[in-house]
Amino acid sequence: MKRTIVSGIQSVEARKEVGRRLRERAKRSAHHVIGRVKRDPIELLRASSVGRVEALVPLRYGRMAVSPFTFFRGSAILQAHDLRDTPNTGIAFPICGDAHLLNFGGFATPERQLVFDLNDFDEVAPGPWEWDVKRLAASLAVAGGHLNASRNAIAGFVATAIMEYRDRMSEYAQQSTLEVWHELVTLDRMIEAAATAKGRSLLTRGKSKAARRTHESVLSKMAYRVDGRWSMRDAPPALFHPAGPNSLLGERSDWSNSDAWTRRLARTFERYLRTLAPERRALLGQFQLQDVAFKVVGVGSVGTVCLVLLAVDSHDKPLFLQIKEANRSVVTQFFGAHACDHEGERVVSGQRLLQAASDPFLGWATGPAGRHFYFRQLRDMKVSVDVERLDNTRLNGYARACGWALARAHAKAGAKAVEIAAYLGRGHQFTEALIAYAFAYADQNEKDYEEFRRACRSGKLEARSDEDMAADFRV
Repeated sequence: MKRTIVSGIQSVEARKEVGRRLRERAKRSAHHVIGRVKRDPIELLRASSVGRVEALVPLRYGRMAVSPFTFFRGSAILQAHDLRDTPNTGIAFPICGDAHLLNFGGFATPERQLVFDLNDFDEVAPGPWEWDVKRLAASLAVAGGHLNASRNAIAGFVATAIMEYRDRMSEYAQQSTLEVWHELVTLDRMIEAAATAKGRSLLTRGKSKAARRTHESVLSKMAYRVDGRWSMRDAPPALFHPAGPNSLLGERSDWSNSDAWTRRLARTFERYLRTLAPERRALLGQFQLQDVAFKVVGVGSVGTVCLVLLAVDSHDKPLFLQIKEANRSVVTQFFGAHACDHEGERVVSGQRLLQAASDPFLGWATGPAGRHFYFRQLRDMKVSVDVERLDNTRLNGYARACGWALARAHAKAGAKAVEIAAYLGRGHQFTEALIAYAFAYADQNEKDYEEFRRACRSGKLEARSDEDMAADFRV
């Protein structure tokens, strides 16, 4: 008598038929629709700032105000809102939720292989796989416009990413469950698959750079030693001690009392350790805490609580851990999924499911004031692309890499490669729809950005640059 670990498994042919039938629910050509854009972007952005450190919200807006592209990066809530009523296939599983082109990058697996993958999971939650694809497509159109690429070139970037996603998903549909689960998009494979010499050169330099970005390589840059103990250097607004003279957190009582919040942080760390496997706890037990600082990261995350812990082992070699606040996902808000019990656990579970290989120190805990946090390494051979330096050829190659990595992540997390591949087919209907979507959403992003800029100029929103914030404090 045949037995299966999971009951009710369908044959591959039956799953293909399910995928083809989904075209009746959501025509591939219907994905050009950008959704419900008759809304107040300012109010949505204000809503997404609730609960953040108030003193840092102006910096969030200041970073968003730099360009339409930085605005796009910081306004995931707008696109999630707009996608709510658009056609979708009904295939939902934990998606990245913010799969724009700068949320991909290179990093080391625990086995020290360099891979290219999604690297930001603050918005991860069950949602339609199409939302991730549309976020990527729109980001390529916005970035292309920022770089003054022609309309034809931008269409090419989007088409490259979508066709790579389609073709890789077709490959994964033919692989076994374990083959998909263990698939790695390594930098070596990407170098071999690069279509141009420029692409190979860029990837080779990225690989070399990643190999040098270790905890030890940044210790002397980020910290200094006094009386046998390491202390991180204040560099406001990017890094500062919460209760120190360069703090950007104001006179809030929960930060000004250094001893009190350090004790609370110690309790949070103990809760975090309980979410790790025993061997990881044993590994962390070989390090001694040296210092804790507040770090302001990214664009969309500015204002959320983010701390960096510096610890060293008996050889005085460092380990940097990041403690980052996790708030409710925009996917959860607008797709209608049930709220989770712990936002930090949501991020960690989603990252482990979507990434090919995740940080061995990933964990979560509830911290002071009931805030939810997740833990990870701050640096471990991590590298990201500098979009500003990409020409059309290299951006097109990068788009291909992102399409490949996103397909791999979805194939693993959703276990629906067969259905998605059958839905997409081998034609160009979905690609053409996504090109139209990307252009339309880039136009909408421009409109929202201009309204945002007007709000900043009028004083409706306060926006301050990094330079403005740094000038208020001494180092």
